[in-house]
Amino acid sequence: MPEMQANGWRPGRLGDICRVNPDKRDGSWPHDEIEYIDISSVGTGALSTPPTKMPIAEAPSRAQRLVRPGDTILATVRPNLRSFAYLSETKPNTVVSTGFAVLRAIDQSDQRFIYYAVSARSFTEYLTARAHGSAYPAVSVAAIEEAEFPVPPPEVRHSIGTVLGALDDKIEQNRRTAQALERLARAIFRAWFVDFEPVKAKAAGATAFPSMPQPVFDALPIRFVDSAIGPVPEGWEVKAIRDVVTAKGGGTPSTKHSEYWDGGEHCWATPKDMSRLSHPVLLNTERRITDAGVNNISSGILPVGTVLMSSRAPVGYLAIAGVPTAINQGFIAMVCDGPLPPTFVLNWAFTSMEAIKGHASGTTFPEISKKNFRPLPVVVPTGDMIATYQQTADPLFDLLTACVKENVQLAEMRDYLLPRLLRGSVRVKVAHG
Repeated sequence: MPEMQANGWRPGRLGDICRVNPDKRDGSWPHDEIEYIDISSVGTGALSTPPTKMPIAEAPSRAQRLVRPGDTILATVRPNLRSFAYLSETKPNTVVSTGFAVLRAIDQSDQRFIYYAVSARSFTEYLTARAHGSAYPAVSVAAIEEAEFPVPPPEVRHSIGTVLGALDDKIEQNRRTAQALERLARAIFRAWFVDFEPVKAKAAGATAFPSMPQPVFDALPIRFVDSAIGPVPEGWEVKAIRDVVTAKGGGTPSTKHSEYWDGGEHCWATPKDMSRLSHPVLLNTERRITDAGVNNISSGILPVGTVLMSSRAPVGYLAIAGVPTAINQGFIAMVCDGPLPPTFVLNWAFTSMEAIKGHASGTTFPEISKKNFRPLPVVVPTGDMIATYQQTADPLFDLLTACVKENVQLAEMRDYLLPRLLRGSVRVKVAHG
């Protein structure tokens, strides 16, 4: 691992402050099932999917390592060495794959510091240099324990963990808030426009419906009429999605022409950008293109509020463009220039995804074309219902977007501080009491 500026800190080993793989599941296991964390469910710094519940009899042989709250798990097999997570919460039956090293602090006050020490890029470089094996190069427990770096005094380690941990805790709080807002907007959409709960309630004699303004409820019909997709509320219409949004595709300017790319200022989205999103709002892209590059794409720059859907590799990533962006050919973009606002169209696509994927073709890489997409049906309610949903959902989406933007700033601050705190070039002092 690259040498750090010690600033008077004593030289030490990671094994001096933590134990590696301290517990293993054995024959005395008292639980009938496990909550299993595999390599595929861990990203850089967090779990990407929840632990998988399974009966103990179905547990894979690699489900061996026990974890406790405060443990750090670290992938030991290349190319997954940037897969790690701090486990603030675990259950007694949580088990991780043997593809991880479990790092458990000898002193509990070091829990967060250990996580940040191994999350540093310099530590990943150290592991990469010590991976052995041909088919699946892996890092040994000894190599992890023997990792040398200047070890700060206990109070400094605690301060580093506390400061960086506070940033990560706020990021997690924002993530959960955004997730709850997203679920709420989608649940309201499904209740009103898929299951037609307010109309059914009124038809059954109800005089009001939770969260719906009284005048809007009073104007609801009490009858259903037949349509191409089954019964819908009287007065509502079923239209093709092409009649209520403008569906566009994108393209890739030739990478042989540097004038399309060098110094580009315009966002240019690919499905890969969408795959990285935790929430359905796109605020940045990995690559950018120039004015000349934009002019090389028929759809040009799409406005803020465009609903983006990946049309292949895979079908179904969804987001609203939070910035003007161009797109490549792996999208169907829905410009909301008709009666339906972006939040309505986004949640229509979420709730219609099974039907959308059903119209995709191809075996190896299914893809839905604009030709197959444009005729798909969408229920178009009355104008007051659309406006009411927009007045309900838009503030939720605005709050979600604010959470995502703040998380970008917090992550940048954490990533700026992390190497400097570990080198000792930046010092922090945490007030106690």
